[in-house]
Amino acid sequence: MAGRFLLRTFTTTTLKLRNNVLATPLLRAMATGKGIPTNEEQATGLERRILQGLKQGKDPYSTLKPKSYAGTKEDPHIVPCIGTKRLVGCICEEDNTAIVWFWLHEGDAQRCPSCGSYYKLEHHELPH
Repeated sequence: MAGRFLLRTFTTTTLKLRNNVLATPLLRAMATGKGIPTNEEQATGLERRILQGLKQGKDPYSTLKPKSYAGTKEDPHIVPCIGTKRLVGCICEEDNTAIVWFWLHEGDAQRCPSCGSYYKLEHHELPH
């Protein structure tokens, strides 16, 4: 008899507490009450700079796949650089295991000494 009474009391107390908890509105994780934040809202540091640059149409840290170029004098491969010259490696043929290294200087497009593809150095500002 006492066990039945305790069980009934426990059940009714639990139901009352559950109803009270469900009646109160749930608090959101964000203080604004908008729900789950987007990537732009919660990004910080380097990730935030990258997202802001991508909105402006820039790729400040070269995180995206580079644009493909024909490699001709009219459409040379673009090589970003923060100085006036850069060492470039060209794999002249698709199945070639040797890399042809040469210095690329600022100015007009220059040819690879082995295959003849054109490369052009463009000044690149770092965003920080």
